[in-house]
Amino acid sequence: MSFQVRGIDPQPFQPLFDLSDEALAAKGIIRVVADEPDAYPCRVALERVRVGEELLLVHYMHQPNPASPYRAAGPIFVSRAAAESAHYRGELPPSFRDRLLSLRAYDSKALIVDAEVADGDREVLSVIERFLSRPDVAHVDVHFARRGCFAGRVERA
Repeated sequence: MSFQVRGIDPQPFQPLFDLSDEALAAKGIIRVVADEPDAYPCRVALERVRVGEELLLVHYMHQPNPASPYRAAGPIFVSRAAAESAHYRGELPPSFRDRLLSLRAYDSKALIVDAEVADGDREVLSVIERFLSRPDVAHVDVHFARRGCFAGRVERA
């Protein structure tokens, strides 16, 4: 089964980097500088940023269907360096690799029809393939299992 993962659109976030920390705080946004490797996954580039990179920690609505009891939002990191959305086809993006992930399969009405926790690339790919082989699955949302943050969306290619 062919699949794809796209980073989120960076355009709404780019002007925010020019705001002061006080103006960001008024919007519920925090400016962060990566202080350790492998700790800050950018949802635009779908990569883990390098130490010293500037990011914004923002509230993001990743499951916006107002008719679904599963509508959801939460914190994500967006890197200043991420100028365009990443696109991975048939492979896991770097931010998904070697992570304990929670995968949630949704139908066309944004209702969860299956869910699984997977650890390691092979297991994650197996769950993605199993979920997307089901005709009732419209997409799979991936979350970092330990902190619960939205990592990205998997769709059929």
